[in-house]
Amino acid sequence: MENYDLIVIGTGSAMNYINPIINSNPKIKIAVIDKDEPGGICLTRGCIPSKLLLYPAELVRELENAPLFGIKLEIKDIDFLAIMGRMRSKIGEDIEAIKEGLTENPYLDYYHESAEFISPYTLKVGDKTLNSNMIFLCTGSRPAIPPVDGLEKTGYLTSDTVLQLDECPKSLAILGGGYIAAEYGNFFSAMGAEVTVIGRNSQFLPQEEPEISKLARIKMSEYMKILTNYEVIEVRKEDNGQKTVVAKEKKSGEEVRITVDEILVATGRVPNTDILHPERAGIKTDMQGWILVNEYLETSQPNVWAFGDANGKYLLKHVGNYESGIVYLNAIMKEKVKANYHAVPHAVFSYPEIAGVGMGEKEAVEKYGKDRVVIGLKFFEDTAKGAAMKIKDCFVKVILDAEEEKILGAHIIGPHASILIHQIIPLMYTESRSTEPIMHSMDIHPSLSEVITRAFYSRMPLEHYHHFLKHMGFED
Repeated sequence: MENYDLIVIGTGSAMNYINPIINSNPKIKIAVIDKDEPGGICLTRGCIPSKLLLYPAELVRELENAPLFGIKLEIKDIDFLAIMGRMRSKIGEDIEAIKEGLTENPYLDYYHESAEFISPYTLKVGDKTLNSNMIFLCTGSRPAIPPVDGLEKTGYLTSDTVLQLDECPKSLAILGGGYIAAEYGNFFSAMGAEVTVIGRNSQFLPQEEPEISKLARIKMSEYMKILTNYEVIEVRKEDNGQKTVVAKEKKSGEEVRITVDEILVATGRVPNTDILHPERAGIKTDMQGWILVNEYLETSQPNVWAFGDANGKYLLKHVGNYESGIVYLNAIMKEKVKANYHAVPHAVFSYPEIAGVGMGEKEAVEKYGKDRVVIGLKFFEDTAKGAAMKIKDCFVKVILDAEEEKILGAHIIGPHASILIHQIIPLMYTESRSTEPIMHSMDIHPSLSEVITRAFYSRMPLEHYHHFLKHMGFED
């Protein structure tokens, strides 16, 4: 048996504080374990490769809009293989650099193997047994595959395997109506594929504010077909090699058949605890298999910590990075710091972009009451820069506590949403979460940033806001 002072499973966010740990105690003995290529999900098959693909898609969308400004352009060719090759080359370089760093680091032992618990604090890794009284679990997640009749036999892509394509399918069905569907629907349709998104929820992008989801569906339906409230009941392979998806509308029972070249499954993610077997170590999980942690990110087994996708709280890389800092402070520095999720930001790199932070309206009303919650709304087109860019219908929504003048949340759909939201995020990490720094500072004019400030000045009671939504057709 190999004994260590620290065992780390996962090479994504788990590695953020390895150097400070070693620097503070050069004699510490560390084992780093990862069954996959090093770098974590984000680098190897998640956010980084997908964004390397989505930027060319963004360029295509911008070029398609050129005629609005009197510019006549023609896209003569899209070299799909070159786009995929650039992505794989960049990711490959980063993976090799991380691998080299792990294998040549004299202060740790790197195991490119699968790990599973055999007892508390003890793991089987390949043909070796490792033990440590401190363990970091950053074991990630993987695509969830729904139990659809014929799906396994017919074959499908996931957000992992889609990165291996060399040819763009002429037609693509995406099972799922969430973030991955929106982003890859954008990418493949920009590359020339005919895309159909099939979501089982009644709302496209169900985690977003309803009015943002509605506008997103309207805008994205311009370049792909979006079906909501449909349950996929069967998939079968045709004689010509194509694949047919049979889906049933959940209310009416009406069936549709979509025949495509490829199917992309984007129906969520599941934990890797079936591989890890934390139950053998006395580590509790929830019904879905996500590792349960307390507010300090410690598991039910003392000195075993779980963060990133492993605990299932937020499957976002920046949350994993944040949590890695909390674990470092609590496990290594022996502090008692609670993880705080009051202002978790997110973005969807669709076209148009979507971003949000903090509470949604429903959550805010449940916590503060409808009389205290007010909404600020501003359309991009009502600013000089937005008008210059001919942005139509996109908007910023801010959710405020009128009694304390406190920012509760913000949600944006429109160009550069993932950048604009950062005007609000830092303020939500101040003690007061006050609106004053935005409302009493100067914006560069004309800039898109003005749409944020004007949203704060355009506040209205909830009743007025929903009356306005009905008038605009965003609410029934």
